Amino acid sequence: MSRTLISCLSQARKGAASQINFPASLSSVMETKHLSTGSTCPPQEPGVLRCYSMKFCPFAQRTRLILVAKNVKHDIVNVNLKTKPEWLFEKNPLGKVPALEKDGKMLFESLITCDYLDEAYPDPPLYPSDPWQKAHDRVFMELWSKVTGPMYRVYFAKGDQEALAKAVEDVQAGLGLFETELKKRGTMFYGGEKPGMLDYMIWPWVERLPMAEMMAGDLKVFQQETFPKLFEWVEKMKEDKAVSAVFISAESHFKFLKSHVDGAPDYDMEV
Repeated sequence: MSRTLISCLSQARKGAASQINFPASLSSVMETKHLSTGSTCPPQEPGVLRCYSMKFCPFAQRTRLILVAKNVKHDIVNVNLKTKPEWLFEKNPLGKVPALEKDGKMLFESLITCDYLDEAYPDPPLYPSDPWQKAHDRVFMELWSKVTGPMYRVYFAKGDQEALAKAVEDVQAGLGLFETELKKRGTMFYGGEKPGMLDYMIWPWVERLPMAEMMAGDLKVFQQETFPKLFEWVEKMKEDKAVSAVFISAESHFKFLKSHVDGAPDYDMEV
């Protein structure tokens, strides 16, 4: 029987509570609801790293994954990206998430914040020690756009079956690059025997692939017969503490996307 990613993830944790479920060894000071225009930025505890985020943003999820993987004490301030708080632009001129703040100093952009965390908190290391292999992993982070770009076209095809079919075809072509690369490496994860930076950087969109399946209707986006190594990788990634800590179900992603498309994104919906 054909197996898709929806069934592959069906036994994963069905979402997260309003407070992230961190491992017992990790102390999270707080996580706010999504603050909007006219709000006041919560005071920050000295010496504690803060992540500015949006619960359903895959780029912010990248940073949240690394914070958990590195066991970094932090808090999370979520922001409403439709009616952004004024203070967000004072901290980040781009008005985007994710952003990291510590003792008044700011960093933003997902790859930059994740690279900072890997260097500032070196245990466990998430990049290969070999410079060439590290650069090779960064190349594949860029190649991931061949998956994410057409995924967004799937989301917003709006009944255009020809555009939808082409978008699904392009998603599959992009995934094929990663299926082939995982076979070449001969390891369980792109990072070796444990997830590395490349694994974490692509995971947020893999988590959302079942939502693409829902949007694609009868078209199958990601099947085990076509991508056996990636399916095995998904099963193992679900067991990772960082992935399970920030996981949101496909149904919740779909519900949020629908609210976003309808023009009233429900940032604080229960998941």
